[in-house]
Amino acid sequence: MPPARKKPRAYDPVKIRAAVTAQFDHVGRAVRELGPEQLQRPSGLGDWTVADLAAHIAWIADSLAAGLARPPAAVPELTAVEWPFATASLAGKISEAARETLTGAPLPELYERAAGAMAEALAANPGGRVLQLWIGDMTLADFLVTRTVELVVHTDDLNRAAGLDIPIERQALAACTRLLADSLAVKAPGGSVEVRIPPFAVVQCIEGPRHTRGTPPNVVETDPLTWIRLATGRTAWAEALDAAHVRAGGERADLSALLPLMS
Repeated sequence: MPPARKKPRAYDPVKIRAAVTAQFDHVGRAVRELGPEQLQRPSGLGDWTVADLAAHIAWIADSLAAGLARPPAAVPELTAVEWPFATASLAGKISEAARETLTGAPLPELYERAAGAMAEALAANPGGRVLQLWIGDMTLADFLVTRTVELVVHTDDLNRAAGLDIPIERQALAACTRLLADSLAVKAPGGSVEVRIPPFAVVQCIEGPRHTRGTPPNVVETDPLTWIRLATGRTAWAEALDAAHVRAGGERADLSALLPLMS
């Protein structure tokens, strides 16, 4: 595991809670309007249909409530910025757990139940509560930041697969972008490349000569959604470059060997 940042980014817990709740509500309203043909479309994520993807998003909220119903852990083992590196090995287990939890109920019922359970659980628990998780115990405050990643990424998946235009909360998009950018800096520490994702994040990464003033010699710049798709394996580096969704200048400004951060 790469070393954690010495000074991890701080997130406003009130804004993060509001963003997670609002984003889940956006998805829930859209899912209730999906027709049979849309639900059976491929999601672009393995063998999942759009219906499977929508059910998984409901599980994100449902499992948060279930985690808060368990006895708390003593101390956190994992920070938000380390979370992306811990998820890949558990993807199959998480998918299976979601299927077992949600099988059989109509999607509107799943969303109504999950939204209610999440709201009740969040109201009853402070951010310092430590959840027992498969990936490693985390504070609720840190875990909620990771929920912005799950919700933003899967909202984007759902929009593309079902032809929707579900809005993405600005605060959720900002937190998701920043967490994945910080994780890149953890994975490849250094100061030779500056990665810019306006208006939300700027990080330096990759070993080599450190930039101190003026225009950096190695710069990567892209928009938040392109960055999120790169970091999660939805878009390949070469594809994003060819489409001019990424601008990369300098001999070290090639992130292809570092991406995706999670998939």
